[in-house]
Amino acid sequence: MMTVLLGAGPAAAFETIRCQLADGFDFPCGKPEGAGYYKARGFWPNGHLGEDWNGSGGGDSDLGDPIYSIGRGIVVQSEDVKVGWGNVVIIRHVFREVTGKIEMVDSLYGHLLERKVKVGQMIEKGQLVGTMGGNNGMYPVHLHLEVRKNLAIGMNRSKFAKDYSNYHSPTAFINAHRQLASDFKKYDVPINTFAPYGGELTEAQERVSGATSSAANTASGSAPSRGFTRTGRGLAIPVINGPGSGYLLRVNPQRGPPRLPQRRRPGHLGPPPYRAARCPLPLRIRMQGRVISGPGLNPRLPMVR
Repeated sequence: MMTVLLGAGPAAAFETIRCQLADGFDFPCGKPEGAGYYKARGFWPNGHLGEDWNGSGGGDSDLGDPIYSIGRGIVVQSEDVKVGWGNVVIIRHVFREVTGKIEMVDSLYGHLLERKVKVGQMIEKGQLVGTMGGNNGMYPVHLHLEVRKNLAIGMNRSKFAKDYSNYHSPTAFINAHRQLASDFKKYDVPINTFAPYGGELTEAQERVSGATSSAANTASGSAPSRGFTRTGRGLAIPVINGPGSGYLLRVNPQRGPPRLPQRRRPGHLGPPPYRAARCPLPLRIRMQGRVISGPGLNPRLPMVR
């Protein structure tokens, strides 16, 4: 875990966790296709901001059924919120759109009987996050699922526009993102971007709201944040490690991952060219019976064409 500063002062600091891109999204019950479950209530703007899923057995026969994460991500909330929510889990997913843009969404799982994950935990697609409930008998048993664009909402929905500027229709989102390009790089995922239930956003959280919503939705407006912003190519999120660590890598999904910075120079292990690879960590490679050590510039690594 590390801290990213989006402005001056401690209130502008976010804790972050490094996470790989989600490689696609599945349905949260009856994985991966929702087999044995149906959507009892759908999504509509300015009304029901998620979907209610029920088991096909009828009644409360689905009490305690397993609920799974729709995709790889980081748990940013796992709490009994009480009131009309009960047990809630929110998972934050960073992913690459088919256009090549890097985006993030939050998936919310509400009214759970039990929570099986904790804040800060890295979750894989299809991993158990909780069991289906009805908020301790307040409702018939079902799963309430939301998919949110705005990472500052948390449990304070009344303070944000209840429309497509802040929310996805869950089924439409999942169907449009079943399989996505991924890689081995890790990205900083901020985990404390929303206020406690009933609380007010900090200045830095306001900036996150502005960066991740398609409209300025909070009363005081949102200013672009430094280090965590939306651009024409998607969310600007720093690459943490993997090939090319320390460089800003942009991927064309049609051409695959970019190559490391390289140059041509003579060498001793065969005909040129060779790749000059800058290694972020000490490196030992056995090549033709010899050991080449790092860190730093290693001109004797043959170029992969």
